[in-house]
Amino acid sequence: MSERASTTLRRHAPTGTAETLAIVLGDQLDHDSPIFDAIDRKRDAILMMEVRAESEHVPSHRQRTTLFLSAMRHFALELIERGYRLRYITLDDPENSRNFTGEVSRAVKDLGPERIVLVEPGEQRVMSMVRSWRRSLKDVTIDVLEDTHFLCTHDEFSKWAEGRKSLVLEYFYREMRRRLNVLVTEDGKPRGGEWNYDRENRRTFKSAPRPPAPRRFRPDAVTREVMEMVEAQFPDACGSLDSFGWPVTRTAALAALDDFLENRFARFGPYQDAMWTDQPFLYHAVLSPAINLKLLNPREVIDRAVEAATECNVPLPSLEGFLRQIIGWREFIRGVYWREGRSYRQRNELDQHGSLPEFYWTGETDMQCMKHALGQVIEHGYGHHIQRLMVTGNFALISGVSPRAISDWYLAMYVDAVDWVTLPNTLGMVMHADGGVVGTKPYAASGRYIQRMSNYCRGCRYDPAQRTGEEACPFTIFF
Repeated sequence: MSERASTTLRRHAPTGTAETLAIVLGDQLDHDSPIFDAIDRKRDAILMMEVRAESEHVPSHRQRTTLFLSAMRHFALELIERGYRLRYITLDDPENSRNFTGEVSRAVKDLGPERIVLVEPGEQRVMSMVRSWRRSLKDVTIDVLEDTHFLCTHDEFSKWAEGRKSLVLEYFYREMRRRLNVLVTEDGKPRGGEWNYDRENRRTFKSAPRPPAPRRFRPDAVTREVMEMVEAQFPDACGSLDSFGWPVTRTAALAALDDFLENRFARFGPYQDAMWTDQPFLYHAVLSPAINLKLLNPREVIDRAVEAATECNVPLPSLEGFLRQIIGWREFIRGVYWREGRSYRQRNELDQHGSLPEFYWTGETDMQCMKHALGQVIEHGYGHHIQRLMVTGNFALISGVSPRAISDWYLAMYVDAVDWVTLPNTLGMVMHADGGVVGTKPYAASGRYIQRMSNYCRGCRYDPAQRTGEEACPFTIFF
């Protein structure tokens, strides 16, 4: 029997000293990261940490925790194969201090580095920890490198945003298209004559061919070990592990990208807003977990999509709709997150303070749309953008739930969730709690919208056309 991954990782812990300690966080699994240009394989050491605080500051879904930890362990084993000195702290290590600061302090004490280097964290909470290390580790220089994974730097976003009365995604997206020279003509006009084909991308799934399911990846020995540990360490965690099949390596992530481009890409655009009871993924790419972990680089995803669209005659609305999520929305949301600062999460422009209903965690409700959308999250840790915005998010908005409560739920329950993504998307886009920084209007709708875009209303005890009475749809009542 081969050695367990946790044993291998502990056995390769570096001895002696290290001039530089390089920290690789769980969503920075990129072999082309600038961190590797900043260290020497022989003199320096890398620190990777599994800590309970990162799975408990919100009650993380079993699949989310498993995805992060399995991807981290696979990446760590690759680093060992490449000859790096790696200090890897497993979650079940009896000496684990359970938080980043404790583990960094332990590593500094054991290895005595003169310098710590890391790529900028994707979360302001973690960046605050890094600032605290500068105060507590006074004899150690701490360098934070720019995150080159993204297409727009903080300075570039600030320059674009400066002087604008409101930050409109569409204008940012057009500028990004021009700057990256994607789907534009030589004179900077949009290829095909339109910048945005969103109006053409709102078909219901009723008459669409049944899409091939996204490629899933059978858990290997490393992932199975993590799954066992997650079940043991977090017995009360929400969600199920039964369907886990996410890519946890770059090789698998590239295979998932190929699968989307070959099998679902062409019909992604028209049906991207559709919802259907037995189709949790439809024609969606389902690549956000791999991109957010940095197993995939957005630049290569863009290049591959443009190439595949040309080779396979993919309709322009599908290509543009897909690229808009990566070039436009993803970069825009990150820019807002860092520009608005830590106080952003406290905003509550609509003054809503309601508790999050218990059925968000259990899926036990007689509203069929919520039952299916929530059940899918519990089973897979996934829901596409319309399910998030117009079902689970819409209900929270129109029923008066606290923005912070629903934001924390999104961070806890989705496998692709990291704070820079979920906070502006939820607090800004879903809840309109930022007063219009992210969205120009609240995305509120009655049950009629859900009836039009899905088959969720079939067999439901509630009627989306009724506003009062026992059979009235709660969405319609609240709206």
